[in-house]
Amino acid sequence: MDTPGSLAGRVVLVTGGAQRVGAEIVRTLHAAGARVAIHYNRSAAQAEALAAHLNAARAASALTLCADLLEVARLHELVESTTRAFGRLDVLVNNASTFYPTPLGEITEAHWNDLLGSNLKAPLFLSQAAASALRLSRGLILNIVDIHGMRPLRRYPVYGIAKAGLIMLTKSLARELGPHVRVNAIAPGPVMWPADGAADTELQKKIVERTLLKRTGSAQDIARTALFFAADAPYVTGQVLAVDGGRSVGW
Repeated sequence: MDTPGSLAGRVVLVTGGAQRVGAEIVRTLHAAGARVAIHYNRSAAQAEALAAHLNAARAASALTLCADLLEVARLHELVESTTRAFGRLDVLVNNASTFYPTPLGEITEAHWNDLLGSNLKAPLFLSQAAASALRLSRGLILNIVDIHGMRPLRRYPVYGIAKAGLIMLTKSLARELGPHVRVNAIAPGPVMWPADGAADTELQKKIVERTLLKRTGSAQDIARTALFFAADAPYVTGQVLAVDGGRSVGW
């Protein structure tokens, strides 16, 4: 029987794993014993620095993979590179995302393609590419969704649609891939605001006030939840867990 909280011998691929919540998930699962493949698109320096830090702590335990997730035909290369380096794949974390407002009347086809592409299309096709490897390891797909995939956020309709689709994809894949692969999702609330200022100060204040705990969470809150799903939830699949300080209850 595995030690609770241990991922020793397991291999994890995290998209958007070089920065912010993705990097915290990488660090937490690596600390639990996993070998990690860190996907990035433009954050090369951050990805390489993170991998170097992890490899210094445990040799040959981290690698970096560069890819534009909107290039669907190349997504299989992420899986193949991971299994070639580490021999297996146990957990796929679909974390990479784009987030910005798209007020009605200003929405463009480019907005639609970008937001649906990163938040829904890429997770679908990468999960499909990873399915065979995950079946062999009786593994896990973990999608990072959003509470606003269940309740709309004003001025963000396209983002909300994309995350709602990812929630349904989570449940659909759980049915398609069971009993060999578990598929779950984490729905963060106010945890880490966009670095580009897409959520203004007034919006941040309103969102926090509507949580039951009256405070923001941390990237570590999401990472610990990811560890729970990866290491300690063998009988849980098709579920979406809100990590939101009660925001979805106190709407």
